[in-house]
Amino acid sequence: MEKLVKVCGMRLSDNIREIEGLGVDMIGFIFYPRSPRYVSVIPDYLPTGAKRVGVFVDESREYVLSVAKKYKLDYIQLHGVENPAYCMAIKGRGYGIIKAFPISFGGDLALTADYGGICDYFLFDTKSLLPGGSGEKFDWNLLGLYSGDTPFLLGGGIGPDDAEELKRLSFPQLAGFDLNSRFETVPAVKDPQKIAAFIEKTKNR
Repeated sequence: MEKLVKVCGMRLSDNIREIEGLGVDMIGFIFYPRSPRYVSVIPDYLPTGAKRVGVFVDESREYVLSVAKKYKLDYIQLHGVENPAYCMAIKGRGYGIIKAFPISFGGDLALTADYGGICDYFLFDTKSLLPGGSGEKFDWNLLGLYSGDTPFLLGGGIGPDDAEELKRLSFPQLAGFDLNSRFETVPAVKDPQKIAAFIEKTKNR
């Protein structure tokens, strides 16, 4: 089964249009003010084929829902300590939920248990001091300890040179890959050639 490709941290209209044209499945927009990829102004172009994902960190439900409505988001990706009830409330408004879990050792995967049956996807990212990722990898062998039913996206420092190794991963709930900083020329500007090559290698196109 082909894996999903999500490109996160986009902001510029022409770049969004170009990356969407490569056939990516999801495009993420970061609404966390401390991120260098923070979106403060609605781009002139938003995806019409790829699903729109909004990334938030411990924001009020009212704020998340207002942004989701303004950007016509398909998924809400949560990177803070949002509890299952919070996720359920957002999901109840018609949005898909992606809950991020920072991973550094196997015990971190146990935190997903309370979110089973609520979230559409989990995102496993590398644990760092700030929410939203560090651009570094964690030990992917830890994924073998995940026994939940919820499919997950793998993030955390994935780069163009990782495509062949990722293709060999055989974890049953691995649904796709989350690409960000290692595919950039500068923060929030993605390199279409690098992403196209990654898709070619991982999706057998």
